[in-house]
Amino acid sequence: MVAGAVAFVGSGPGDADLLTVKAVKSLQQADVILFDRLVSAEILELAGDSAQLENVGKEGFGPQVSQEEICARLVAHAQAGLKVVRLKSGDPTIFGRLDEEVTACEQAGVAYQIVPGITAASAAVAGIGQSLTQRGRNTSVRFMTGHDMKGFADHDWAALARPGQVAAVYMGKKSARFVQGRLIMHGADRATPVTIVENASRSDQRVLETTLDRLPQDLAEAAFDGPALTLLGLAPRDSAAALYDLQMELA
Repeated sequence: MVAGAVAFVGSGPGDADLLTVKAVKSLQQADVILFDRLVSAEILELAGDSAQLENVGKEGFGPQVSQEEICARLVAHAQAGLKVVRLKSGDPTIFGRLDEEVTACEQAGVAYQIVPGITAASAAVAGIGQSLTQRGRNTSVRFMTGHDMKGFADHDWAALARPGQVAAVYMGKKSARFVQGRLIMHGADRATPVTIVENASRSDQRVLETTLDRLPQDLAEAAFDGPALTLLGLAPRDSAAALYDLQMELA
């Protein structure tokens, strides 16, 4: 960490053990940490004793700290000579609005660095014993957002509806019925496997295995209230599902 500079740090999916060494060092050296709503408490506990913590979280369709205010705070703290950490959930480069904050630093002449983190898709797929790509099944994987600033996000539904496609949908709980409708309208098999992982990597992780046909109904019945990642085209491996069931019995 350098005084008067900003480090954009990925906090990963929530398990503190999955942080990079560089991320931990940044937290311990920071003078001020501006953190997202989904950053876990155990990760915030790694901050140095003298660090000032500022919650600048956003919630889709809910309470927000404006992006303009976040950018202004980053610049002001850095120009005051502080070591600033902008702590983002997952990886800063994936649906983290990183570019707007980097641009604000550049325009103000503030130095910055990016410290990557494990993204939710990687943690979620690991939790069900699968991989995002598989030889003979899919040669690409899509990272999608369920909604953007204008509402539900549109995508290349015709391509996604083809057999064997795999996609990771971020912020997809509220858009589940929209996604289902678009895919079915473009010819997707209603039996396509879908897995939703809530609180991926955390001690309270929950896994819902369903199909495209039953996605909105099963998701509503599961009543997930934590951050969830939707995996289109993937089901948990039997061994991973059995281990998850055992963990739930012992919890």
